[in-house]
Amino acid sequence: MICTMDVAAVVLGSIILLSLVALLFQRRPPGGAPVDAGELRALRDQVARLHESMARSSGELRAQLASHGEQTASLTATAGALREVLASPKARGQWGERMADDVLRLAGLVEGVSYVKQRATRHGTVPDVTFLLPGAQVLHMDVKFPVANYVRWIDARTDAERESLRVAFLRDVRARVRELTGRGYVDPAGGTLDYVLLFLPNESIYAFVHEHDPALLDDALRQKVVLCSPLTLYAVLAVVRQAAEAAAIERTSGEVLASLGAFTAEWGRFCESLDKVGRAVDAVERAYGELAGTRRRALERPLARVDELRRTRSSEPSLRVVHD
Repeated sequence: MICTMDVAAVVLGSIILLSLVALLFQRRPPGGAPVDAGELRALRDQVARLHESMARSSGELRAQLASHGEQTASLTATAGALREVLASPKARGQWGERMADDVLRLAGLVEGVSYVKQRATRHGTVPDVTFLLPGAQVLHMDVKFPVANYVRWIDARTDAERESLRVAFLRDVRARVRELTGRGYVDPAGGTLDYVLLFLPNESIYAFVHEHDPALLDDALRQKVVLCSPLTLYAVLAVVRQAAEAAAIERTSGEVLASLGAFTAEWGRFCESLDKVGRAVDAVERAYGELAGTRRRALERPLARVDELRRTRSSEPSLRVVHD
């Protein structure tokens, strides 16, 4: 393609050059003087500038075409790889698991803490993902989804073939929903929620199902199966996470209330003991007041009388003894 463009550029430049020469000779009057050398030089300069401009334009165009070619090749390789992935059942399962892992990581869930993989139920079935919820409850999710006929529908060339594959794909989806209802993933007596999640790893597939069989989603819900695309799964997980956090807050609030109840009981016993000590202190204070007041005054009165008698005796004249 690039070589063809170079040839076209040369041909175009030659055409322009011949056109300028013809224009120059047309301007000469009949039988006039020959073409001036200055005019020829000006013509050559103009043609050289045109060639330079065309070369720059051709180089830029070649670079753009090369870039577009690389992008087209990359897109073709990606489409081919995606087609190979969708064509292999094992690869489709791995692709669905990888998409689910990405959504779980974006939702902030941690494996082993928020969910576990490939853990068997009491019925012997093994869901792809089991979400761990408060109150020892769980929510199961399956990421295996039948897309073989959807891939064939994309590759179909005739309307009849496309219609046949469309019906077959929707039939496969309904069969998958019925299959999940019999695997024991919905077992409230065993600690599960009332629903199981069926993950569709592609938004286009989810939109196709919704567009071509709108009643399928409602029928699945009636069978306790929730179909989730990557976006709707993220929303469901956000609700599940908020519910878990609310349950944790409720459990913590219960613990706080229980602690508050224990504190109230201890506070009552403390106040009762404090009142006893207060009454004892009041009794000691009254006894002290009685000793410091009434009893002290009662004892001080005899002491005062004795002291008065002692002073009176010391003031009287003593008797002298006369010897014969």
